[in-house]
Amino acid sequence: MRQREKARAEVAAQTKPMVSPFALFGSVLVTVLMIFVVLAQINYNEAAAETVRLNTQLTELTERHRALTIAFESVISMKEVEQYARDVLGMSKPENFQMAVIQTTVGDRAEVLRAGEANSLRGFASFISSLLEYFRS
Repeated sequence: MRQREKARAEVAAQTKPMVSPFALFGSVLVTVLMIFVVLAQINYNEAAAETVRLNTQLTELTERHRALTIAFESVISMKEVEQYARDVLGMSKPENFQMAVIQTTVGDRAEVLRAGEANSLRGFASFISSLLEYFRS
């Protein structure tokens, strides 16, 4: 009996425990998914850094635009514009006798005609038919 137990112990020691194929597949799958997660995290961090860089650049450009707008507006002088209009373009300010205010007793108004509705429907139908004709050819 002792020899049988000894032989069984030797056989058990010599045979390697078998790994289930599902366990092996699961381990490989988990490893691949972990690699994908790490790569996705790297891409996310790069995108976040790029976003921060672009936001900083946008802020700087906005400030520069504001400063350039202020500088541009301070360069334009209404006296220079008047002088250019008078000397180069030959313009002059109107005199009081050249201006007249027109007073009207009737206010502005608009009238909508009923016939216009029928015309607009015909126009829409003609538009649809021309569209259909275009796609047929």
